[in-house]
Amino acid sequence: MALRLPGQWVWDSWFVFDGEKHHAFYLQASRALGDQNRRHRNVTVGHAISDDLTNWTVVADALAPSESPAPDSWTTWTGSVVRGDDGLWWMFYTGTSREDAGERQTVCAATSTDLMVWTKIDDLPIVAADSRWYKTLAAGFDNEPFRDPWVFKLPGQDVWTMFTTAGSPAANSRREEAIMGVAKSTDLKNWSLQPPLGAPGQGFGETEVFQFEVVDGVPVLLFCCGPLWLSDERKANGEIGGVYSLAVAPDLSDVDFNRAVLFPDVSLYASRLVQDKNGAWNLIAFLNNVDGEFVGELCDPIPVTAHAELGVIPRK
Repeated sequence: MALRLPGQWVWDSWFVFDGEKHHAFYLQASRALGDQNRRHRNVTVGHAISDDLTNWTVVADALAPSESPAPDSWTTWTGSVVRGDDGLWWMFYTGTSREDAGERQTVCAATSTDLMVWTKIDDLPIVAADSRWYKTLAAGFDNEPFRDPWVFKLPGQDVWTMFTTAGSPAANSRREEAIMGVAKSTDLKNWSLQPPLGAPGQGFGETEVFQFEVVDGVPVLLFCCGPLWLSDERKANGEIGGVYSLAVAPDLSDVDFNRAVLFPDVSLYASRLVQDKNGAWNLIAFLNNVDGEFVGELCDPIPVTAHAELGVIPRK
């Protein structure tokens, strides 16, 4: 497999290419925990490099939780890496804190000049949910989902866009509350929160690990959803959750998660679209449950393309 660690489970990942090497950042936790469900609260961000997206060399870990009090005093969860216009690398990641009993998720950030040593920025978090549009603890909800920041520039735009997992305060059902959080920035540090994309009642209770890419000319959104948070309608259609995608307009004016299509391999979760050195697109995800057992390792790159109706599909 692309990345299997003997001592750690590996799950959500994000990737960046520095011009010579591919860098994978990923959530990891010790297999000595025994119960794989304990990994979520005992997590650090690992780092590996590769020439070919298949053979990986593990290097020093990238991030670990901060000392209390801090918005990431409990966990450093899923994120993304981009290079700023000035050449500085930015990692955006999800923080949860012991002070909030882990129920409030916010977006934190760290910077690096070389992708190897990361320094968390001051005044964390840099983005958090606003009760005008999103579920918050302050508004009386028992959790505040606002995680998995994906940062990028939309085609033809100079400003940065951030997507996050989020929940709608107007949802009628926990399995129908998923929306996509949106924020904008000109400098990667100062962010303006926007109204969400999508709407409650579009088939999902949680839409995790978003990514936007233009794959072979087709703009697509990629995300995942587990079986617990599928709508009754999708369950009735026989879906068990996994990796989903949908083709969208380049300006995201038509985001409707009802149109999302499940990727054929349902053993995969938290996938990423990654270009190899030849520019071809690949899907890399972690192996979730196989024959009823949690695996916790990254798969080899799967060649993919995109279709206007089917979203991301295997490339033949």
